[in-house]
Amino acid sequence: MRLIRSARLLLLALLIGIVPASSFAGVFISVNFGPPILPVYVQPICPQPNLIWTPGYWAYGDQGYFWVPGAWVPAPFVGGLWTPGYWGWRSGLYIYNPGYWGYHVGYYGGVNYGGGYLGIGFAGGEWRGGSFAYNTAVVNVNTTIIHTTYINRTIIETNTVVNNNHVSYSGGPGGIQHQATPEEQVAAHETHTPPTTFQTQHIQAAQSDKTSYAKANGGHPTNLAVAKPLPVETHPAPAGAPKNVTPATESHVPPTTGAHPEAATPVHPNTTTPRPADEVKTPPPSHPTPAVKEAAPKSPPPAPKAAPKPAPKPKPEPKDKN
Repeated sequence: MRLIRSARLLLLALLIGIVPASSFAGVFISVNFGPPILPVYVQPICPQPNLIWTPGYWAYGDQGYFWVPGAWVPAPFVGGLWTPGYWGWRSGLYIYNPGYWGYHVGYYGGVNYGGGYLGIGFAGGEWRGGSFAYNTAVVNVNTTIIHTTYINRTIIETNTVVNNNHVSYSGGPGGIQHQATPEEQVAAHETHTPPTTFQTQHIQAAQSDKTSYAKANGGHPTNLAVAKPLPVETHPAPAGAPKNVTPATESHVPPTTGAHPEAATPVHPNTTTPRPADEVKTPPPSHPTPAVKEAAPKSPPPAPKAAPKPAPKPKPEPKDKN
């Protein structure tokens, strides 16, 4: 038994060692039995702009597998996309690979989590300048508030990994068989940002909820997703922003008007075409004020010069009478 345990620990160390140094070095967990199947649920409506969906998943704690509800999370930086964590299988061990933030969605084992994460990349939307545009063909959004939307059904067909059995792990007996695409391999070597503090607290809350454990709910949790978004937490944007992303130095300003993101992006303080800023800096409003100030000092001087001339005239009159 000690030999088998030592071999497993060595394997885990090797797996951690091959993770790219630029990746987020999260906590890897290994278990000798796989997680339950993924439950099917309806994604909550996205209530405000620039939120990224983070799907629910099975995590592991001291009392076994527990369900972490899906949640809308404010992107920690403009251009940020979430790569979900996933369970992979290696030589009898199920190893959890943590999720992370980056400019591109990397490999998550081909697990079809739904909500835009269909196994390859993210089909739920894309960044356009400083605003996130949502693909309403695959995600639910409040279109009365969010106007940066579009419909693309083709990406759903190309990025879907069929998973009719709702398997929640990659590789191994009965697991999903999906090799990383070239795009996913490139994303794996980019600079990554760890989950926000509020994401970590979200996991801890699920872990403290006894009803979230598979041994209590039989693999059918009741709290599948939360409707209220997690709080905002900003992080410095990594270098190498894509062309479709305008890095921001100020807080996110959601678009207020326009059915297309191109029409709404000038509202953001860091867009490439800041129309509102140009209107403030135009010369017409600044010229009238100096013109009034220059005219005011020119009119008073003639008045004081004319006043002293009539003053001496009454003096000569008393001399003539004497």
